[in-house]
Amino acid sequence: MRFQDAPPDGRAVVYSRLQTDPTVVAAADAVAAAGRGERLLARAVMNGRSLDPSVWRRMFPSLFGPDRSEADRDAAERVLAASLAIADRGDQVRSQLRGAFVEALTARLLERRSGAVRRERRILFDRRPASAHPYDVTVEAADRPEAYDCKWGARGIDAEVLGQLGDARTAAADEAIGLHVALVVFDAYRSCLVRLLRQTAPLEGIRIASLESMGELARRPASSRARP
Repeated sequence: MRFQDAPPDGRAVVYSRLQTDPTVVAAADAVAAAGRGERLLARAVMNGRSLDPSVWRRMFPSLFGPDRSEADRDAAERVLAASLAIADRGDQVRSQLRGAFVEALTARLLERRSGAVRRERRILFDRRPASAHPYDVTVEAADRPEAYDCKWGARGIDAEVLGQLGDARTAAADEAIGLHVALVVFDAYRSCLVRLLRQTAPLEGIRIASLESMGELARRPASSRARP
């Protein structure tokens, strides 16, 4: 098994620009440094229409209330400002930025425990046709490689992405390599499970890092199994 850069194409050019967009960088930095409550705030703000910041502060009093430390309130304010910067964009651009944000956030969390990570990499196997599918984020450690596909919402979970992850895991096992594969979904775990109920693709060995648990990526591989 080996990793390889995905061939450059129009999609790669567009995504390289999105990944360096200042709004994506700011949002990923802010959310990576925050906790579960701030992730919920980011999801709500980016998913809805732009509202005055004071409205969001009233909707999330536990993040902005006087019982929180000044440092914690400042962290929540950074998440709110960065999320509003994405919410303020047009529908099509906002959708693209949200996808790039989840990839950037995943990379930052993984870097905390594994050092360097790679983006947009294919996985090639001996005696198998090369797949054109690039994985959003990879950890290419020799002893425990990891491959992640990232989705903004549970609706991004489908048979194709599950099949790609499952096939890669199976092919790696044929070469006696324990490849960890997972979906990072910036959505509630319950929403992911509801979506999985509609799928017929095999789920064995595929993990889900959802909105609630994705902080664990900084400490260990995603722990929730993709199961209905």
